[in-house]
Amino acid sequence: DKPGHGPLFGYDFWYQPRFKTMISTSWGAPKAFSKGFNLQHVADGLYGSHLHIYQWPEGEMKQIIDLGNTGLLPLEIRFLHDPSKDTGYVGSALSSNMIRFFKNSDDTWSHEVVISVKPLKVENWILPEMPGLITDFLISLDDRFIYFVNWLHGDIRQYNIEDPKNPVLTGQIWVGGLLQKGSPVKAVGEDGNTFQFEVPQIKGKSLRGGPQMIQLSLDGKRLYATNSLFSAWDRQFYPEIMEKGSHIIQIDVDTEKGGLTINPDFFVDFGDE
Repeated sequence: DKPGHGPLFGYDFWYQPRFKTMISTSWGAPKAFSKGFNLQHVADGLYGSHLHIYQWPEGEMKQIIDLGNTGLLPLEIRFLHDPSKDTGYVGSALSSNMIRFFKNSDDTWSHEVVISVKPLKVENWILPEMPGLITDFLISLDDRFIYFVNWLHGDIRQYNIEDPKNPVLTGQIWVGGLLQKGSPVKAVGEDGNTFQFEVPQIKGKSLRGGPQMIQLSLDGKRLYATNSLFSAWDRQFYPEIMEKGSHIIQIDVDTEKGGLTINPDFFVDFGDE
């Protein structure tokens, strides 16, 4: 950074050379997140809610975007792959929103929420409501689909973004999470009844933790997902990962109409390695 241009927090970044722009996100203070998640740390200002717009490659910060309560813990950020497009997305983990950013005619940048994951009312948890916690996302190379995970809820979603302003849900699959059947945590519906989500086994193994980092094959047909986020957070929310290890699963993707299905023949169990 140029002198006087250092952001409070950092995390991920992406750059678009044709627009001479790099944008970085902000997780939080290591003294906070390294000890596990504490909601009080959010109130104390130890977590971020800003995007930092840099002149690329000079490294001079030219704008700071405050995402406010709609963008708490902005983690992963991606421009569209088409180098002529001046738009992209950032995933807000705690607010559980996908936010589109775009360039204005006056060379400034703006943002808007395009996907919101509704927090679920729950029983037997540390809070009465549980955010999805969007920890990772990616965009297919043809810019047709966006994929993201809800680490706490336990689902992976696919949206068609051929109209970047209006994503359309085309696939959703449950592959873990705190709300899977057998968990002590239960979601509470609007009718007051509790429910949990069905999560299938793979090769006789139960899926532990929630979907976290994801990667897509170049042809867009295979989506891979791991389940570990950060050791202090794993220990807090999914202690089974600490005991039995993490794993990788494969999701088969319908690249024509959209849709996600678990591949029953692919399971890498790091606990067995």
